[in-house]
Amino acid sequence: MHVTGTVPPPAPEPRETPAAPDHTTPAHPAPGNGRHARRFGLPVATALVMGNIIGGGIFLLPASVAPFGTISLLAFGVLTVGAIALALVFGRLAARDPRTGGPYVYARGAFGDFAGFLAAWAYWITTWVSNAALAVAAVGYLDVLIPVNDHRWTACLAALVVQWLPALANFAGTRWVGAVQLVSTVLKFAPLLLVAVGGLFFFDADNLGPFNASGSGGIGAVSAAAAILLFSYLGVESAAVSAGEVEDPRRTVGRATVIGTAGAALVYLLGTLSVFGTVAHDRLVTSDAPFSDAVNAMFGGAWGGWAVALAALVSMTGCLNGWTLLSAQTPYAAARDGLFPAAFARKRRGVPTTGVGVTVVLASLLTVYNYTSGSAKVFEVLVLVTTFTATVPYLLATAAQIFHLVSGQGEKVDRARLVRDGIAASVAAAFSLWLVAGAGYAAVYQGVLFLFAGVLVYAVMAARRRRAETSNAP
Repeated sequence: MHVTGTVPPPAPEPRETPAAPDHTTPAHPAPGNGRHARRFGLPVATALVMGNIIGGGIFLLPASVAPFGTISLLAFGVLTVGAIALALVFGRLAARDPRTGGPYVYARGAFGDFAGFLAAWAYWITTWVSNAALAVAAVGYLDVLIPVNDHRWTACLAALVVQWLPALANFAGTRWVGAVQLVSTVLKFAPLLLVAVGGLFFFDADNLGPFNASGSGGIGAVSAAAAILLFSYLGVESAAVSAGEVEDPRRTVGRATVIGTAGAALVYLLGTLSVFGTVAHDRLVTSDAPFSDAVNAMFGGAWGGWAVALAALVSMTGCLNGWTLLSAQTPYAAARDGLFPAAFARKRRGVPTTGVGVTVVLASLLTVYNYTSGSAKVFEVLVLVTTFTATVPYLLATAAQIFHLVSGQGEKVDRARLVRDGIAASVAAAFSLWLVAGAGYAAVYQGVLFLFAGVLVYAVMAARRRRAETSNAP
């Protein structure tokens, strides 16, 4: 949506620790200073979106949805429509308010502090739980190259290393984050396209298995498969969350979001279809590295599987690199507004270092817990919890877009695009609600507990703000 008004330029920001946050108006973070901080152009912003979406997900998706049968491909199609609708919504919102924070900024601008905090809190939970999930998933492909899964603590150590290497790149500054993201996105596409396109020439319909293997009705199977698949679509908001570090964010964020989401969706659909047609269904259900199995089935031997496993590790490392940055950006924006602890507002070399450090520690603790519990089902529930918590900022951001469209704020709404934007927002809202239902009772229950814990944090932060305002009053 075109914005007819103007937005004041970002306020200057100190190199290390920012001044006390302004609690009355949203902060306008600027990019960090120094040679290690650099704004992202359209190629890097698009790579950030695609790299965060196509991370561990593409390499695990076929095995994750195989128990539902080929009906999961229908869920893929529905999910893609919803993801692109979300991409359009984020692009319009970023054109209106191009600041770091994404859903947090949009929700707070439309509905106030509490809605903004809820979006920031839920998104933060989503990011560090997702990081733990990606790290554990990466170990499955590392095991193809170096046997690590035979011993629980060896696998745990490998997962921790996979998490901390991208964190170190983030500590080095946004210049390194962008470089790692661009290189990892380029390197992983060769093997992905090999399977996605080449696999169609080895396609065997006998490998597909039953259409609906879930044992439930068609709608229930599609919803359940979509809840699993959403984990692999997380990242559609990446450019919006990092808008403050993007060049010309009003134009670049929307373009990068739509291009990155559409490109990721195409690779996902072709890749999953190819794996379904090259690996027998009964084997695919139990596979820890389905793309490696697909390449081995296509060409024989193990060399192809090793190459894909290496590409998967590069992909997941790049994805963790981007997600680590995102995990710190939303708390940073909220801390600048006094809604998160002030420590999260510290920046060095363009990166919120406290947010990066806290996130990687929490994700590491969750990873250790996953391995010590000895139960894969615990981790599956956590993935579904991530699905639920992700829908909270998505739904709040979509509601903010609907608010602007319905409220008749002429200076914020392009009348010529009103119908198109209204349809996209409606589809995105219905999509988000559908995913909440598909996550299941256990995931919603545990996700609500996470959210309620955030309400207590908000109460403490709001009380501190009130006390500071009272003490500063004349």
